[in-house]
Amino acid sequence: MEKVSLISLGCPKNQVDSEVILGLLAHDGLVPTSSVEEADIVIINTCAFIQEAVQESIEVILELAQARARGSINKLIVTGCLPQRYGEGLVKEIPEVDLWTGAGEFPKIPKLLHGSEPRVLIGKPLYLYDHDTPRIITNSPHSAYVKIAEGCSHPCTFCLIPQLRGKYRSRVMDSVIREVEQLVARGIVEINLVAQDTTAYGVDTGAQQGLYRLLKALIKIEGLRWIRVLYSYPHPANFPPQLLDMLAGEKQICPYLDIPIQHIDDKIIQRMGRRASGKEIRTLINRIKKDYPEIHLRTTLMVGFPGEGEEEFRDLVDFVREVEFTHLGVFTYSPEEGTKAFRIKSRVSSEMAEERAAVIMELQQGISWKRNKAMIGSMVPVLIDGVSTEPKGMLQGRTAYQAPEIDGVVSIKKGTADIGDSVMVKVTQAEPYDLAGEIVKRL
Repeated sequence: MEKVSLISLGCPKNQVDSEVILGLLAHDGLVPTSSVEEADIVIINTCAFIQEAVQESIEVILELAQARARGSINKLIVTGCLPQRYGEGLVKEIPEVDLWTGAGEFPKIPKLLHGSEPRVLIGKPLYLYDHDTPRIITNSPHSAYVKIAEGCSHPCTFCLIPQLRGKYRSRVMDSVIREVEQLVARGIVEINLVAQDTTAYGVDTGAQQGLYRLLKALIKIEGLRWIRVLYSYPHPANFPPQLLDMLAGEKQICPYLDIPIQHIDDKIIQRMGRRASGKEIRTLINRIKKDYPEIHLRTTLMVGFPGEGEEEFRDLVDFVREVEFTHLGVFTYSPEEGTKAFRIKSRVSSEMAEERAAVIMELQQGISWKRNKAMIGSMVPVLIDGVSTEPKGMLQGRTAYQAPEIDGVVSIKKGTADIGDSVMVKVTQAEPYDLAGEIVKRL
């Protein structure tokens, strides 16, 4: 039997696609392996959202192309956003690749493996997986991402996602529920709901309060401990009281919201093509912090957007200092050909953008450390994820307000538990982004 290894680049949404590819190939008789050296076929699922991601994808492809040229692997396949963005022009540049498929054609890979080569299959991305689609979970035996929609219909001027992934398309609610039930039956206890905008779930089909109704159904699934909502669009209308009440009050739902605001200055927001003003963003954040203090907020910011002067940047810094987000990430603006923002003049230098990103991250580090030090002595539920590599062998887990792979971790200094266990931990130590503590009891 042929062995296949898959390299997944980019975000959790891309990871779901990679897991579907592996599931389809295994269903077709291939044997998945995590070792590229052991594989007969290597697939690279690429990201091309910004130039940094494009560069990473190209570097990985070129490295594997050398192995393909040497005969170390029999077939090399590249799929995802990079082929979708650059099309057939890649074929001449990297002839060692046997098959290129776009963001909507990857389900056809099993049928295309044994045809003539090289080949390119790139069309309009329309694919949506469902609960019957084979899938192999790769990140953990107890935690999984579930994609509830694909594509995006927001008109952000800096973003290529609508071109790469198509318009927003919600999955059928019953299909999402059945997939989660199947995952829980396989031992998954944490579900992370992902989409380009989770708060838009169902809007394209005319459904009302789609995310709220989905969560209301998911909390009834026995054995599901944590449900986390990621990537929510920052408009007050997207967060009705019923939804926030559920996020703050239901024990199965993590009191956590990832709301990428990008910026707070109205001039920059308008240039970005965002649909919420600075005032509306402030209203939303202040309402959550005042009425729902249990909910931890993560955001993502973009600095260095064309036209961002010192005054606009200071507005953003003041906002971060005022809000004190639990978690925060910063990107520098990347001018992407094909976007409306690419044509905007008055660009900020890359050096200045990097300096501004460093200023915000230094500010956030102090905020996060202060918040973490306030946790010392408290008791927090923790989901055990595994053991650390440095220091070697120490148990690690996460609180409900620490999302997998992007937020901090909790190191277990004392006590034992199995991977996937939920335990109560007394916090004894705090770092800027991580906590440490001792297991008090199993939950």
